Amino acid sequence: MERRDVPSWVLSLDKESMEFIRKFIVNSGSLKSMANDYGVSYPTVRTMLDKLIRKIELNSKEDNVEFVNLIKNLVIDERLSLETAKIIIEKYKTEKGE
Repeated sequence: MERRDVPSWVLSLDKESMEFIRKFIVNSGSLKSMANDYGVSYPTVRTMLDKLIRKIELNSKEDNVEFVNLIKNLVIDERLSLETAKIIIEKYKTEKGE
């Protein structure tokens, strides 16, 4: 498979997310087994999966802009507040004339 054939949502995922997907597959989708692998509780793994789902959904939309996706992913990863993200995205869209 060539890089151009890889869906954009896959290319947008970081190494940690890809490792989570690998472990998910190896563990046949068992979040309980994954919790043991990660050494965390089941609810923690469920939260990790929910964040990954949001990232995939976000990056699966056809009309997304790479910069805006980056900002949204930072919010999902809790590295940027939602309010700050809204300000950055609004400023970006204003400067782009959207």
